[in-house]
Amino acid sequence: MATIATHGRRPASRVRFPTVSTSPAADQQAPEFAAVRAAAQRAAAAAPGVRAAGGPAIDAALRTAARLLRERAERVLAANAADVDTARAGGMASGLLDRLTLSPERLADMAVQLEVLADTPEPPTEREVRTLPGGERVLERRIPVGVIGAVFEARPNVTVDVASQVLKARSAAVLRTGAAALGSATTLVEQVIAPALDANGVPPAAVQLVPTPGHAGADALVGLPDLVPLVVVRGSGEVTRRLSALGATAGTRILAHADGGGVLYLDASADPEAVAGLVDAGTDRLGVCNRLNLLLIDRPVYDALLPVAEKVLTGKGIALSLPPHAHRLGHEWALDSGSEAHVTVQPVDGAVDAALTASRETSGLAATVCAQDEAVATAFIDAYTGTGVFWNTTTRLLDGYKLLGLPETGINVDRSPGPRGPVTYPDLALRQFVVLPAR
Repeated sequence: MATIATHGRRPASRVRFPTVSTSPAADQQAPEFAAVRAAAQRAAAAAPGVRAAGGPAIDAALRTAARLLRERAERVLAANAADVDTARAGGMASGLLDRLTLSPERLADMAVQLEVLADTPEPPTEREVRTLPGGERVLERRIPVGVIGAVFEARPNVTVDVASQVLKARSAAVLRTGAAALGSATTLVEQVIAPALDANGVPPAAVQLVPTPGHAGADALVGLPDLVPLVVVRGSGEVTRRLSALGATAGTRILAHADGGGVLYLDASADPEAVAGLVDAGTDRLGVCNRLNLLLIDRPVYDALLPVAEKVLTGKGIALSLPPHAHRLGHEWALDSGSEAHVTVQPVDGAVDAALTASRETSGLAATVCAQDEAVATAFIDAYTGTGVFWNTTTRLLDGYKLLGLPETGINVDRSPGPRGPVTYPDLALRQFVVLPAR
């Protein structure tokens, strides 16, 4: 175990770094593989019906799901309470319990997001690209993937987020959640999603939930490119990277949300009051990927601004990991079970060094520059290559609903072309070219 150095400010903390199995993909004869394949086959059979139902039916189903969430809230909350009790008895850390727990307020937010999604006008499914020299017309169309899979941690709300996005994209879904949330997810699918689809002429089998807990189900889902060509994978970094590698080997396209961790850079021109506000806003929840994880401070004001941040953090029971560090600089505390209440601190030499450090040492999820000097803020923004960059606002805004007004399937931090940042339903489509004869 690694010890966090504190330079005399407080006793060092003990941090456990998780190990991840590197076992191969699930044996195709294993019961987990059979269960996943059966779910994928049911989704594939329902997919044409989703496409044929059309936008009005899908949107009506989303509105019905929002109504059922409100009407059947007691059933959903009871199932979730049972999951939470089991997880707590099993020693689940507080940050993960926060992700697992539903409340009346969170259910209300889920219902509102469904209605917002239903009311969102869809982008055109077709656009004219050009006319060829022979007069032929080239069009580009967005067409459904067919079946989209999703592997996500024990967060019941993601069940609804992902299902709704996939349905809005005219595809069917196969969902695999963590074992701790299986009861909640099952209730959401059976009591909310499936009845809403059925009531509006959409095949209720279009959203399938993998019924078997354990990693073998996730391994199986990324290994079925014939049935599930695209899988959204989100969760702990090492597990997600392993699933991405398995999917790549099988020929499955993976949209991976492997790592997170927000960065806050405090420049010499930063206002102390703004510093306190951003530190506070970035740590309102510790079990989420876009929280404040790494605090970078301009070296000339390190001694002046560190106490400002420290006062806020210690007041919230959050420890500072000060240099020298026994862990990598971008270690994501949200995924470190039992040690979520930490923020790493590091001095840097100005805005460009801060931006390069954030890009190099973290996943590149999001970074904020706290500065009154616009030239400094511009230099930081231009040098940072991550998914989202902010000036005097919190990285907690890097969220599909907060940023784009839409629920998300996850946040893709790939450093290659393709959907990047919060992934929403317009990203879950295939590009098709259509060439028509000259008029």
